[in-house]
Amino acid sequence: MEISDNKVVLFEYVLTNKAGEKLDASDGQPLAYLHGHANIISGLESQMVGKKVGDKFTAEVAAKDGYGEVQEELIQTVPNSMFQGVETLEVGMRFEAQSEYGTHSVEIIKIEGDEVTVDGNHPLAGVDLSFEVEVTGVREATDEEIEHGHAHGPGGHHH
Repeated sequence: MEISDNKVVLFEYVLTNKAGEKLDASDGQPLAYLHGHANIISGLESQMVGKKVGDKFTAEVAAKDGYGEVQEELIQTVPNSMFQGVETLEVGMRFEAQSEYGTHSVEIIKIEGDEVTVDGNHPLAGVDLSFEVEVTGVREATDEEIEHGHAHGPGGHHH
């Protein structure tokens, strides 16, 4: 069975950047997704089409088809008084920040005096990605999965 819309796909992956540094991996816990519903980044999903169980391939995904380019407006300098209750602020710390767009994760990238610079971009924004993929399962999605827009069961979406 080939991967196409409304198939549930299980795959193992190792994600590396251009320098070959490992960023993420499934490590024996295959990821399940519902094809055609934007469950995974577009640059990877488009390369899964037509693959079958047992296929192994490398998907090169440009940043724009991955987590997007770095958006300068998501990098902001704020007073350290915004981090109440945090004893020591350090570069590299992550916080959940509330904005009019909902909750997103920001990372402290610079601290100068009372000013803290935070970056709200996805950690992999602006990064060209390389996925080593092995397809381990392909099946028809259930009506419920299609209705919900994601895979259920092992490796899928849990409520």
